[in-house]
Amino acid sequence: MATQSNILPLGILVLVSLLALTKPALADDQVKRSDFPADFYFGTATSSYQVEGMANKSGRGPNLWDTFTHDYPERIRDGSNGDRAVDFYHQYKEDLKRMKDMGFTAFRFSISWSRILPFGDIRSGINEDGVKFYSDLIDEAHNNGLEPFVTLFHWSTPQALEDRYGGFLSRNITVDFRNFVDVCFERYGDRVRYWITLNEPWAYSAWGYGRGVFAPGRCSSWVNRECRGGDSATEPYIVAHNLLLAHAEAATQKGKIGITLVSYWMEPYSNSSIDQDAAKRALDFMFGWFMDPITYGRYPRTMRDLVQSRLPYFSETDSEMLKGSIDFLGLNYYSARYVKNVDSVDPNHISYTDDARVNLTVVNSEGQSIGPVAGIDWLRVVPYGIRFLLNYTKDTYRPPEIYITENGVCQDDTFITIDLIHDRVRIDYYKLHIGNVSIAMKNYSVPVKGYFAWSFMDNFEWSSGYTKRFGLYYVHYNESLTRQPKDSVFWFRQFLVPNINKPLKDENKIKQPLDFKKWTI
Repeated sequence: MATQSNILPLGILVLVSLLALTKPALADDQVKRSDFPADFYFGTATSSYQVEGMANKSGRGPNLWDTFTHDYPERIRDGSNGDRAVDFYHQYKEDLKRMKDMGFTAFRFSISWSRILPFGDIRSGINEDGVKFYSDLIDEAHNNGLEPFVTLFHWSTPQALEDRYGGFLSRNITVDFRNFVDVCFERYGDRVRYWITLNEPWAYSAWGYGRGVFAPGRCSSWVNRECRGGDSATEPYIVAHNLLLAHAEAATQKGKIGITLVSYWMEPYSNSSIDQDAAKRALDFMFGWFMDPITYGRYPRTMRDLVQSRLPYFSETDSEMLKGSIDFLGLNYYSARYVKNVDSVDPNHISYTDDARVNLTVVNSEGQSIGPVAGIDWLRVVPYGIRFLLNYTKDTYRPPEIYITENGVCQDDTFITIDLIHDRVRIDYYKLHIGNVSIAMKNYSVPVKGYFAWSFMDNFEWSSGYTKRFGLYYVHYNESLTRQPKDSVFWFRQFLVPNINKPLKDENKIKQPLDFKKWTI
């Protein structure tokens, strides 16, 4: 198995070269900023609903997550919502200054659709207060030497469009999305070079309409008893299809256009050919679901064969619009899974969650764990997975440029505060993953142009509420929402600006040496 040897089973080697799959040890002093080109972007990331606050104020209309968190607070781990979030709306100037002081050169953020168009459509009017907020934010980013990477859709569907025609369940939304994008390009296009149309359409479709744990919380009742409507066999595919069409509409505009996709790296559960095929199928159903259409203009063959008539069809015009519709790929990577073949599924309970006929597991056929768990059940730490996924992406899809638009690790808020501030786990995670990105670039010529740490600060983490902390900055969830730098802030600062002497306010000391033997690659 790949976690124990230098070579993956032969079925995967068709896709990735032998050279790319070696796992050299990474010394704790091996990764340096000088290993990357001078114009390589290092940045950090946020999203509007998770950080801004000011929900439904200053002209902003309600979005899908406003409704979900208020109507179903029991479906958020701590019953919370993003009404106030971490008050980025008022504190962004100080936050951008913190990013600059860390040595970052880019900042990825998203625009709230309903802050620009409160009712989702251009006919109902533009909210100039919202336009001004993002204009000021973009200007302030430039003032701090930060290149803006702007995400146009990070799951914040206007509730008005959800009420009017079902949101992304209807192709009508592609017109309204195109108009929203037009406004953003018109108002900010002179200062924004990098546009990301969609963030993680897989998560939006699969978790919002297949499992029902994300807004709008739709799925078949037998998948999740909390769902109040939906069809896990059809709706994830319909929503994903309309997301892709919305992307294609936006991609016809001016600007450097990308899309951000997320995927586990998939390893076969055993050396058997059926598990090797299953690993490839799992990649198709998570990653290829979107990469194949934007590269080749059609869905992966495995999806077409298994989903059949439930999978929507691209017209010739749709296919041509999608094919080659990105100037760069944003890739979010957090973890990896072993993949075991499943011979059959229950014909009476058909669902996207079972269509790939695979079982994702964290232990292989020999009882070996894929990696240690970190802060949340789904996040197993597998640093080499980011390199394997990059190599696979280059071999299979040949995107012109790749940006790691999210990569990070969380800790649970039940930890004592001192352990959350002195976050050696996070430093280990970043160092090993950045090192693997460097290896992919050097040894396999993967065209990676930037890396964004998720996230800049602790924030609202969707169904986990405020109980999971991914941030470089610790946020005290009190009246002032003060930010306190974690040790990972100082590691990044030392990594990016090694000769800097100017101290940061409230500087922490990294009091103990880091243990990089704990997680090897």
